[in-house]
Amino acid sequence: MTYGPCGGVDPDGTCELGDRRCTFVDGGLVTWTGPPAPRARPPDPLFDRTDARPIVVADLPERSLDSDSVRRAASALAGHADAVLFGDAGWARVQLPPSYRATLVAREGIRAWAGLNCRDRNRVALEGELAALAELGALVHCVTGDHTQLGNRPDAQPVFDFDAVQLAALANAMGLVVSVGENPVAPPYELRPARAAEKARAGAHVCFVNHAGSADRVRAFVEATRAAGAGDLVFLACVPLVAGRAGLDLIKTFTGLVLPEGFVEAIDGAADPFAEGVAQAIAFARAVLEVPGVAGVDLSAAFPPGTEDVATRAAVAVARELRG
Repeated sequence: MTYGPCGGVDPDGTCELGDRRCTFVDGGLVTWTGPPAPRARPPDPLFDRTDARPIVVADLPERSLDSDSVRRAASALAGHADAVLFGDAGWARVQLPPSYRATLVAREGIRAWAGLNCRDRNRVALEGELAALAELGALVHCVTGDHTQLGNRPDAQPVFDFDAVQLAALANAMGLVVSVGENPVAPPYELRPARAAEKARAGAHVCFVNHAGSADRVRAFVEATRAAGAGDLVFLACVPLVAGRAGLDLIKTFTGLVLPEGFVEAIDGAADPFAEGVAQAIAFARAVLEVPGVAGVDLSAAFPPGTEDVATRAAVAVARELRG
């Protein structure tokens, strides 16, 4: 990684690998050294309606290497969410290629927002995926990617020919709508807004604000990022969504995440954890949508293997409520 730090830094400044201090925590802001990307409103109709209602993106609850699962989840969310976001997960590193999943999703009548990581592909492979996604009219979410020592494929060699910022610049140059993530609640806290602004300078149009735990933290991050020079960056706030206690147990294991106050206790003590998970997501989404500059939300579902269909039903219920 050249333009660090990633979002997985532990509160004490330790790398998420657990065996060293993050090299970026004490080094100051790494500024973008490439040419500044042209700044403009994201060139996509999805962002033309934000004055009327919020953008609702949903993580796609899919089984790994299961095209029927991709189709089923995308079909269920079509007409309720504006787009579905998909990448990979620690428990399922091997996935169908992003451009193929984008094809499957588009056939079900919903926009594909494809996560593309630098862990598993060199720059030639990344360029090929970006070209295919551009042909499909998909949006692209650029991530560096967790190290292969994390997750279920420690035998795979990590690539990291690019990182997320370099990938965002490439994707922008190829004409895609580009999103990146930023984590307001991971060290070094004071550099996170400026780092998001550097990603905008490189080519990002949209910033997914990682789970910050409260609308006030999201507000502070958005305001600070605007002040750092990212005045036209579109912000989508991540909303935690679990459809039962199994999902709750899973989301508690995620690094670099702060959950809303009372979230765990409310779902864990509920007679109907599914209904409570939906209610908690709706309440938090409405709170962050009141933050000036937040154009929409990402329903960030935690779904253990085997619970994909239940998670899809929960995402549909929340999206339907938010879109009205």
